[in-house]
Amino acid sequence: MNPRPLVVRFGALGDMVMLTVAIRHLHARLQQPVDVLAAADWTRALLQGQPGVGEIFLLASRKPPYWLSPAQQRLVRQLRVRGAGPTWLFDHDNRTVCRLLLRAGWTPQHWCHHEDLPGLSGSHFCERWLRFAWRNPPLLGGEDLAWPAGDAFGELIVTDAQRAEVDAWSQARPWAGRPLILIQAGNKRTMRRGLRRRRSNSKYWPERNWAAVLRGLRALHPGHAILLLGVPQESALNQDILRLAAIDAAYDVVHELSITRLLGLAGRATGMVSVDTGPAHLAAAVGCTVVAIFGTTEPFMYAPRGRTASVECVVGEREGERSMLYITAQQVLAAWQTALNSALKRN
Repeated sequence: MNPRPLVVRFGALGDMVMLTVAIRHLHARLQQPVDVLAAADWTRALLQGQPGVGEIFLLASRKPPYWLSPAQQRLVRQLRVRGAGPTWLFDHDNRTVCRLLLRAGWTPQHWCHHEDLPGLSGSHFCERWLRFAWRNPPLLGGEDLAWPAGDAFGELIVTDAQRAEVDAWSQARPWAGRPLILIQAGNKRTMRRGLRRRRSNSKYWPERNWAAVLRGLRALHPGHAILLLGVPQESALNQDILRLAAIDAAYDVVHELSITRLLGLAGRATGMVSVDTGPAHLAAAVGCTVVAIFGTTEPFMYAPRGRTASVECVVGEREGERSMLYITAQQVLAAWQTALNSALKRN
């Protein structure tokens, strides 16, 4: 048996950041690097070189049947070479993955599934993954071990190579040498087809509100550069916000951004204001101050967490109805100042 643990998570950016809780604890208690099976290429940039992370296996799609999927066949070959070992399944639907593991030499004795662990619903996902990391699959006895309470947070380091790459990139940009504030206004729901303010987009916060926050941040931090983040499809949103804000030293950087650069920027930024989405989790995990704006999702389950991060969550509610649209720019700016004060006290 390969003694190295394998964790399986086909998640978005925030999901993979929160997975670092389990990776850290599995590495500590089993004294072995933790291999990861995930979906997206950016997982390597996010996790490669992080403490406790071993080999990273990728499978972009689980939908095609096995005999029509060279990627699934290649993964099975790779897993056979690796060898079967204790495995933790973090997704809700693991049917395809289990079939692939069986082809590669695993048995059901090798794995455990988080939904088989009682008492996890209604808790923060970092708490869930901490507890799950202290469960053994049947191969290792199948018991639930005592877990260290209070140690449930995402944690990422910014490597020297990542810092050097971001420093070199920044030197040729107009914000070189300036302290930074990061803004994440968009998310994958905002970028779907249709109006940004459609009812199904529960993570939309109006452009005029973002513009007011940018003007408030400029008044509070006249020497900072403000960088608007996201993926290229979010550039139009960022440009609309910048046009309404009409402030200096604010830049849309989506066409130049990568996971490596996002890690580096978060590692040196004064803080980030973000909707409830992946970059907020990444920023908190590297210790960046974060203000996270929530719509219908619950902060007690999804709030960004980091060992040294100061995080404030802002929730909008009116007459029992939750909506991001009920949040004002003044509330966000007040949360920003509270978060910065907490960060100063930490330091």
